[in-house]
Amino acid sequence: MTIKVLEQGLSTTVQDLGRIGFQKYGVVVGGVMDEVAAKIANILIGNNEDDAVVEMTLIGPTLLFQQDTLISLCGADLSASIGGKPVPLWKPIFVKAGSVLRFGRPQQGCRTYLAIAGGIDVPLVMESRSTYVRGGIGGYQGRALQKGDVLNFNPSDLSKFLRMQIWSGPFKPVNWTVSSLIKPVYKKDPQIRFIKGPQFDLFTEKSKGEFLSEKYKVTPNSDRMGYRLSAKALKLTTNVELLSEAVTMGTIQVPKDGQPIILMADRQTIGGYPKIGYVASIDFPVLSQVLPGENLTFKEISIPDAQRLLLDRDQMISKVKMGISLAFRRMKNGSY
Repeated sequence: MTIKVLEQGLSTTVQDLGRIGFQKYGVVVGGVMDEVAAKIANILIGNNEDDAVVEMTLIGPTLLFQQDTLISLCGADLSASIGGKPVPLWKPIFVKAGSVLRFGRPQQGCRTYLAIAGGIDVPLVMESRSTYVRGGIGGYQGRALQKGDVLNFNPSDLSKFLRMQIWSGPFKPVNWTVSSLIKPVYKKDPQIRFIKGPQFDLFTEKSKGEFLSEKYKVTPNSDRMGYRLSAKALKLTTNVELLSEAVTMGTIQVPKDGQPIILMADRQTIGGYPKIGYVASIDFPVLSQVLPGENLTFKEISIPDAQRLLLDRDQMISKVKMGISLAFRRMKNGSY
């Protein structure tokens, strides 16, 4: 079961939910930037939530499906098409062998996730299939996909069911999708909720006020490691020397130039810059879809409120899994 890469796109990598448990050894966590989109993409086609997916950024690849299969696309709208017809997001799609998936102009957001029934078959490296390009490990030969690469994927029960289906055209989406309540709302210039960091009160009152009121531009030198922001420089009340300590995704560090950096999926394992805050996990999906050149603002949220929102989202994902299991049973009975 294979897919051939006809064109590689801008940054196309195999990712899962990350290399968990190895940060204490200096190993980057990595993994998908938009965890909700990747999880839903897998759930939609009967995969495990942590199965490997293809993460595509801004300019998508061109992919040839060499066998009949079942896929889903979730995340940003990168104008996906097969045979010249638009491919919908957030629903399972039957695809015939010989079909070619292409992408066009980004319409909303910048990262799309392709999940394939059975999961992408690349070697596990430290219990993860995620690609860490800087370290040359994981994914497909430790690098972004290139023209001519062939990705293997595992067979699945749904793929076997697929071979019994008959339809005209190169693909067919099912007639249902996930609720809009579970889909992250990607929008230009979003407001990002944050929790105060341990050094928040070391910044001047003026800087604290500006952090909460300024529009921060995401600069072009932002990437999967971190988003570099640009606005009025933030200043400390006094120079401090901090010990380096573990950092997480969403950590907002402020280096000596006063311009914040939000650490993302491929962040380093430790950091010693003052931490003015932490992006609330509930907003990671929205943050991951912000394009360079766009702006974002910050709004404080309490830890209890952030935890409640995250628990609510996890419960909704569980309900989606249950609903989709029922939908698959109906499909197999011929009522989809």
